[in-house]
Amino acid sequence: MRRNSEFNPQDFLPYLLNQAAEALSLDFQRHYRGQYGMLRTEWRVLFHLGCYGDMTAKEICDRARLHKTKVSRAVAALQTKRILTRRELERDRRHAILQLTAKGQKVFAELSRAAHAFDSEVHASMTPEEAKVLHRCLIRIAGFEIAK
Repeated sequence: MRRNSEFNPQDFLPYLLNQAAEALSLDFQRHYRGQYGMLRTEWRVLFHLGCYGDMTAKEICDRARLHKTKVSRAVAALQTKRILTRRELERDRRHAILQLTAKGQKVFAELSRAAHAFDSEVHASMTPEEAKVLHRCLIRIAGFEIAK
């Protein structure tokens, strides 16, 4: 039940975007949690290493807009699962290069296929034009550059 108010959260774009992202994330979670026992941040760290190559935790934090504590926990969990390794930088031992193991690369490949299939399912509920417009708008809102 809604109180009498001129403000409706369902008309507030940040609220709608958050709700849509949460619904999709929870739906996709069945792939990485069910099959690999990963949490959302672990999946995001894996995704960044798989897509962009070796990185430091700070680089992942900056690129993914994640808090360093969450990334640190995810890195520790992924190390325990033998999905990634850490190599300290000689010039600055506070930082380490994170790298996917062979197992991590295999998991990334499997989850990438699942992500493509999931994305296709989501797009199937839209016309091609709706999907293009939504994609362009989200890229702009997120502040990403549009790939040509």
